[in-house]
Amino acid sequence: MTQEDSGQISTAGWDAINAAMAALYPGQQPRHFGTVLSHTLGGNDPLDGISVYWSEAPRPHWHYVSYGFSELYDKQSDDPQESGFGFELTFRLAAAPGESQHGEPPAWPMNLMQNLARYVFSSGNVFEAGHHLDANGPIALDTDTQLRHLAFVADPQLPAIATGNGRLNFLQLVGLTDDEMAAVKRWSTLGVLTVMEPAMPLWITELGRDSLLRDPALAAQLEAGSQREGSSTGMLFVETLDWRVEGATTTLVLGAGQVPSVLELLPLRLHHDKPLVVLGKDRQWRFEPGRMDDLQTDADSARCVLSDATLTALLASVRAERGVYPLPGGKLQIEVRPTLLRDGQGGVIREIG
Repeated sequence: MTQEDSGQISTAGWDAINAAMAALYPGQQPRHFGTVLSHTLGGNDPLDGISVYWSEAPRPHWHYVSYGFSELYDKQSDDPQESGFGFELTFRLAAAPGESQHGEPPAWPMNLMQNLARYVFSSGNVFEAGHHLDANGPIALDTDTQLRHLAFVADPQLPAIATGNGRLNFLQLVGLTDDEMAAVKRWSTLGVLTVMEPAMPLWITELGRDSLLRDPALAAQLEAGSQREGSSTGMLFVETLDWRVEGATTTLVLGAGQVPSVLELLPLRLHHDKPLVVLGKDRQWRFEPGRMDDLQTDADSARCVLSDATLTALLASVRAERGVYPLPGGKLQIEVRPTLLRDGQGGVIREIG
């Protein structure tokens, strides 16, 4: 008798995650936080739940793991090799002074995971090891932490697993400062995190820490890696991306919160003969280097070739402020709109630009 015949629902995916965590934390009963109303029934939280474990080594910290990016129950997708989106998120948060395994883990990392899930479920864009994003503010709202960015790396203690619904990877979120993220963009996520790992074992996120680049020796290692290998950041996820074509002019629309990242990455990619792809929820814009400007668009993608002269003009004129910035030749202009930062309930808490 099959599961469908018996009316039972498989929990093969969920069980496989539990087994991986039990192997890492034998005998520990995690704190599990489920959703009141599941996403499939119209709830606002895409993830079915998040479990939190306590670890003493290499320093006391909370270890969060998501349930819901992969297929937890019966197989639904057509890809037999991957379970759902092919990953679950993890996050390691340093314990605050006085915290212990008998206390309650902070809730904000769970809100962060749900916000990232909303993006993935609405756009279909998936995260992979090496990706990174700008949080448009502190990664923990209403704190004065310097950590305003997130990097994705394979969880160092949770290798990829095979489930009854396909393979999944555990991607760990790592909080980074502005200058640390700038180093990532100039080089690579894994390169920077590998250099930082001795000072940040297991890449545990500590909200109150200063930038690790205050160590001159570490900063020199990162700069040497960038000079040696160039930037590997070929894809940038943004909240606001749109364009419209009016006559001979195409207007590219970007959010003010993402403009600094675009401006920083463009020369680091194009000057090394590498493209930069900007990904929104429904569309993608691909910048490429070339001898002459060229622009081709369709409903959901665009290819924009920039000459050195036009790239120089773009970098000199476009700012992270509301406005329209025309480029030489009249074929392309960039419109910058304010970026609205929202809390977990969707309320606007800050406007950039």
